[in-house]
Amino acid sequence: MSPPPPAAIEVEAVTDTTAVTIPDPFTAPFKPNELYGRRRKTEKSQWGVAAPVNTANFQLQKHDHKPVAKRWDHRMTHEALSREGASLKKAAKYLGLPGMISLGGGLPSSEYFPFESLSVKVPTPPHFSEPATAASGTTLHAGKHDLANGRALYDISTAFNYAQGTGSAQLLRFVTEHTELVHNPPYADWRTTLSIGSTSALDMALRMFTHRGDILLSEEYTFATAVETAAPLGVRVVGVPMDAEGLVPAALDALLSAWDDARGPKPFLLYTVPTGQNPTGATQGAARRRALYAVARKHDLFVLEDEPYYFLQMQPYAGPGTPPPPPPASHAEFLASLVPSLLSMDVDGRVMRLDSFSKVVSPGARIGWVTASEQVVRAYARHADVSTQSPCGMSQLVLWKLLDEHWGHAGYLDWLIHIRLEYTRRRDVILQACERFLPKEVVSWEPPMAGMFHWLRIAFTKHPDYPAKSIQELEEEIWLAGIEAGALVMRGSWFYADKTAPHDTMFFRATYAAVPSEKLQEAIRRFGDAVRVSFGLKKMENGVENGDAGKNGSEVK
Repeated sequence: MSPPPPAAIEVEAVTDTTAVTIPDPFTAPFKPNELYGRRRKTEKSQWGVAAPVNTANFQLQKHDHKPVAKRWDHRMTHEALSREGASLKKAAKYLGLPGMISLGGGLPSSEYFPFESLSVKVPTPPHFSEPATAASGTTLHAGKHDLANGRALYDISTAFNYAQGTGSAQLLRFVTEHTELVHNPPYADWRTTLSIGSTSALDMALRMFTHRGDILLSEEYTFATAVETAAPLGVRVVGVPMDAEGLVPAALDALLSAWDDARGPKPFLLYTVPTGQNPTGATQGAARRRALYAVARKHDLFVLEDEPYYFLQMQPYAGPGTPPPPPPASHAEFLASLVPSLLSMDVDGRVMRLDSFSKVVSPGARIGWVTASEQVVRAYARHADVSTQSPCGMSQLVLWKLLDEHWGHAGYLDWLIHIRLEYTRRRDVILQACERFLPKEVVSWEPPMAGMFHWLRIAFTKHPDYPAKSIQELEEEIWLAGIEAGALVMRGSWFYADKTAPHDTMFFRATYAAVPSEKLQEAIRRFGDAVRVSFGLKKMENGVENGDAGKNGSEVK
């Protein structure tokens, strides 16, 4: 959702006779402890060690006029409903009382933290490249006692100590504001809490909502780790048919409408990656998402919206040799160009959105966040209190210095626009390499609109050894041929949601996220050669077919 136009900027009363215009959050300069004049004032105790937090205090606008989220007591497990959180942390709210001398919590003294300061060099918007950062980046500095000395709202003595399962108030405020500015959930009691990444968040969600023997719905090809997370919990994943735009809502509706209890209890939990889906790269459009949400309401599904690639939405692919359209000219144009999230459509509080900094800042930070109804977020945070606890304080401090204190929301959007263009460039390189080096008579693909993955479909029925060899045998042969040629891609069968279901398609997943352009092109060339060898097609010399591959001395017609 795009930010309000200038005419819609609020005017807030100061006294009975004076008022102040609240500035546009994407153009006004950053002010300490305020979001460009719109941040709510917060008690100083909010920022202390292990301070409890209510993210409703960080929302920029009132949401009382919106409907309240649906309750999920009938779906949540006994484990989730019975958790009371960590009793010892309940005393933390008194630490900030003036004059309080605490002999209560077992908090180590920061005097014995062997860190006096922390410095990191980061890009200065809009100069985001590695050479520009090396030449003109900004060095951010965090001291041990910056909070007590009035120099910053977050410091080493706070971040490096114990904290609530929700994470620090400082970073939570930023992600809450970010969620509101981008998604503006359409119900009143939405909340956020930090996670240690989306895989951990998925694990907690499954423990909150599933029992052994339950069935989790997902795309028919899905994130392999999601299946591997569910399996030890006794939860089986059932795949829903896909097309080039991802999960097909009509197929989901048909599956649930005709559900046979002999297969197990009717599923009520859907796991989906709507943007740049792993592994297929498919992106659900706005109409597709609205249709999916309608099916979820019809069958009372609870939806886990896993969106690590949401901000890796790209410029439309213009074709070989054609430059992509110009990038968004403003923050508002950038946000308006994003496909609306399921969270932004959720009037019931039936979507639990999993966000992460892993794909847009750093996976090693191990920090993400969850957005859901107050009931669900409270249950999640109570679970975190007695398991993962707070995300890494060192990572939180570094991210807060970068995102809140240095970049602000405007600078973060500048960064997201920058990586959008970088991934667009990489995507175009792999597509052009595929056009040049892959045998299109047996390999086909759709240009990805987002994410990090390119999904290659193999016409295995044209293979000279089919049907003497099975689809699994041919997939392994092609995969090993690629490795022998020096190109590693992932086998599509590794991403089956349900490995027991019949499958009559063959895919390979390639990623364009990491390697330089020249190596990316060379890897596709090598994989193309491997496919030609397996299918007995003509080899290529300098990008031109020359002779035959010699497997069976024949060509595929």
